[in-house]
Amino acid sequence: MAADVTATQERQSQIIPLGTRNGIEMAIARRSAKTLGKIISKPDSPELIHGIKIEPLQIYPDDRGFFTELARLGKGLAAKMLPDDVCKIQVSLTLTYPGTIKAIHYHAEQTDLWAPISGMVQVFLYDLRRNSPSFGAINTIFMGRLQPWEILIPPGVAHGYKALGVEPIQLVYFTDRHYNPADELRLPYDLPDIAYDWETQHK
Repeated sequence: MAADVTATQERQSQIIPLGTRNGIEMAIARRSAKTLGKIISKPDSPELIHGIKIEPLQIYPDDRGFFTELARLGKGLAAKMLPDDVCKIQVSLTLTYPGTIKAIHYHAEQTDLWAPISGMVQVFLYDLRRNSPSFGAINTIFMGRLQPWEILIPPGVAHGYKALGVEPIQLVYFTDRHYNPADELRLPYDLPDIAYDWETQHK
């Protein structure tokens, strides 16, 4: 009995609570060794964090350039992005210089739909949701010009990215809420308890 209590206390000491917002209990499952977590190489990978969804962009090239469709509100990854009394769609664009890291962000209300439209990004995802089957899991996704994917990020999943290569990246992102500073929650990009490895992998 005492051994069970000790084991439970040890497990709990490895959990750093972040509080409950919008009905989502969030926490960090402490780790010490740096990691990339699971590198996602297929949109339907079984190792994806629960609730993360990926769709490849359909590129239609011709002799003038190319065309692609980023989103149809109410369909595909944007199926729940229909404006109503709660859902207020915002479409934003950010440009990021090579080597820059933008992380770690998370939301209790907002869902993000990311579509890198130039360059390449290394996307970091971390499941903060205590009740999620993938709580504490890390995913790394390389996407952009060489892998034209879109990614849906639900509330409670921490996220960020690093701009790779030698050119600025441009990221279009749809959100199902207008910008709300109170829901723009942050952690340090290099938080030791998450121990994400942002370094170039010299292998």
